[in-house]
Amino acid sequence: MRIDAKEEKTFLKQVLAAYHFSEEDGEFLADTLVDADLRGISSHGIQRITWYTNMIKDGTIVPTNKPEVLRDTPTSMLVDANKNMGQIASGFTMKRLIEKTKKIGVSIAVIRNSNHFGTAGYYGRMAVKEGLIGIATTNTRPLVLPTNALEAFLGSNAFAFTFPAEPHPFVFDGATAVVSSGKIQVLAKKGENIPGEWAVGEDRQVDQDAQRVEDNLSTIAFSDDRPDGGVLTLGGNLENNSNYKGFGNSLVIELLTGILAQGSISADTNKGKHDFSQFFMTMDPALFGDLDTLKGNVTEMFNRIRHLKHLPGTEIKIPGDREYKRYAENQKQGVLIDDKTAAELAKVGDEVGVRAPQAL
Repeated sequence: MRIDAKEEKTFLKQVLAAYHFSEEDGEFLADTLVDADLRGISSHGIQRITWYTNMIKDGTIVPTNKPEVLRDTPTSMLVDANKNMGQIASGFTMKRLIEKTKKIGVSIAVIRNSNHFGTAGYYGRMAVKEGLIGIATTNTRPLVLPTNALEAFLGSNAFAFTFPAEPHPFVFDGATAVVSSGKIQVLAKKGENIPGEWAVGEDRQVDQDAQRVEDNLSTIAFSDDRPDGGVLTLGGNLENNSNYKGFGNSLVIELLTGILAQGSISADTNKGKHDFSQFFMTMDPALFGDLDTLKGNVTEMFNRIRHLKHLPGTEIKIPGDREYKRYAENQKQGVLIDDKTAAELAKVGDEVGVRAPQAL
């Protein structure tokens, strides 16, 4: 079914207020979820709210806590998210990095003691709206198998990079694994199979049963029991398809997040503090040349790519093209949610006396 994005945001703000988020924090957190749904990234949209409220109930998330700056220089920050949502600490941090970069030209930050932060691209777009290059990364729970391993150790470890361009910014936002676990969750809710070689079970055998894979990932990610299987790195199941390159990408994110923040690596986020870590960087492209010239050059490059010879019945899309198109469409027609998520929203709403969004 489809729901109105404005009604979705109102619902989320009311639910978050009932769980003691401040008005400002609730507004920001709700916006990150609605933004994901509008862009067609339903894995990181409103379907996450049940998970979030459950983590609040068990004390993993403390909505009344505020981010704390532990170290601050003209070009860097170390931030403690203080067990609040990753979105809250990430928005807080990115706003301050933008201020620093406008003065100095480049700045970086690391967040510790954080949690799920939604879509990495959201924070990159915060930077690019100000004419800056933005980078955002996070580690996650253990879901991903290193090359030739039988058990998960790495996170899906999202990476986003944004660059000013026309008619919209360049926005690359994706897991450093084949897929984020949220996409498997959505398929399981819909009762659909996994369409590609995304995950494996025992003995690294490919498994396309979304519900079975989701059940296995939940066991791996939320308990000390670590059965065989998990999500594959970029490059897929076999070393001869260069999956060690995907393994390397995932390790880079682990180094920039859990290690640099002196928090938990992905492998250890299923126990103890349950903390995630994030890394952000902003750069002013004007350090290297006139911004309008740079935007013109990158726009010309993208247009040349879009018009290359291509397979019949297909298009060549630059990262961001699909999401900006969906954003405009879904503002008019509403965002799409599955029936299971709709039932979850009704339950979440009932618990706090808030009416769930209705089908358009």
